Amino acid sequence: MKNDDAGLSHVGASGEARMVDVSEKQVTDRVARARGAIRMDAATLTAIRSNSLKKGDVLSVARVAGILAAKRTAELIPLCHPLPLTDIQVELTPDDALPGIRAEAIARATWKTGVEMEALTAVTVSLLTIYDMAKSLDRGMILNDISLLQKSGGKLGDWSRG
Repeated sequence: MKNDDAGLSHVGASGEARMVDVSEKQVTDRVARARGAIRMDAATLTAIRSNSLKKGDVLSVARVAGILAAKRTAELIPLCHPLPLTDIQVELTPDDALPGIRAEAIARATWKTGVEMEALTAVTVSLLTIYDMAKSLDRGMILNDISLLQKSGGKLGDWSRG
């Protein structure tokens, strides 16, 4: 029995990791939405909001970093297929209740495989960039709650976190 028959699509017949062959899959519209957050001291959030950090405009740089990371996901995740993204949106929202920044990314492609990893990568790298740019003020920042919110397209259809 082949492992992909048992539901292990990334494991070959002898147990080795492998990339899934998607050549027979149908091209469909794919969308994935992910989120995450970075918690920080209130003073750090104030500095980010007022654009007073020495490294520059934290939120703009972090947004672009997330977009670039989504485009390079297949270079970072070993068994992830490269795919032609048609859109990637990253939104970074300051939240006094954390205090910190909430990140959300939406990735879109018309392709044979999903864009969940691209959305998750965009969120994660955006948050890591915020950490990098603000760490001189606050080394205690915490990245958390990184998760897939929903996905659509493909053989398995739509999925949404309750």
